[in-house]
Amino acid sequence: MRGGALLETIIGLVVLVVAGGFLYFAQGQLDRGPGRDGYELNARFSAIGALARGAEVRVSGVPVGTVTHVTLDTQTYFANIAMNLRGDVPIPADSTAKITSSGILGSPYIEIEVGGDDDMIEPGGEIMFTQGAVDLFDLIGEAMTGRGGNGPAPANDNPSSGDDEDEFGDLPDFDTP
Repeated sequence: MRGGALLETIIGLVVLVVAGGFLYFAQGQLDRGPGRDGYELNARFSAIGALARGAEVRVSGVPVGTVTHVTLDTQTYFANIAMNLRGDVPIPADSTAKITSSGILGSPYIEIEVGGDDDMIEPGGEIMFTQGAVDLFDLIGEAMTGRGGNGPAPANDNPSSGDDEDEFGDLPDFDTP
């Protein structure tokens, strides 16, 4: 073997060892997440969209943990989500967890809307109020076909009975200066 080929082989092996070490480290970080010194909470969702293990958990837009497990409850067909949160972020018992994403193409994450209860959810406890993922394509389809339920009000086909009452009843007309 030439000296140059041997050197290239050694450098290639060093690159592979460094890449393997990086992957090992990254997997360890994914398993522990940023809340490794924290506690676990659970939540059940009717739909999770593309939410997966490793997704962020945020409070007021600030990352405070990660999703650690995603399983299916075969009795209720709800998705069970386990998340690890930082130990310095207690969550009130009346808080709501919802699955959202950052923009149209952003990855999904769990946003916890903090409630005002004085009682906090204990480690290993469950967030009782949840809102599943909303499918953007379903919303667009409903808006385009008019199946959304909150579309425009139907036109009033009845001719006016003579009084000029608006749709809100006998509200006074306010003139703007």
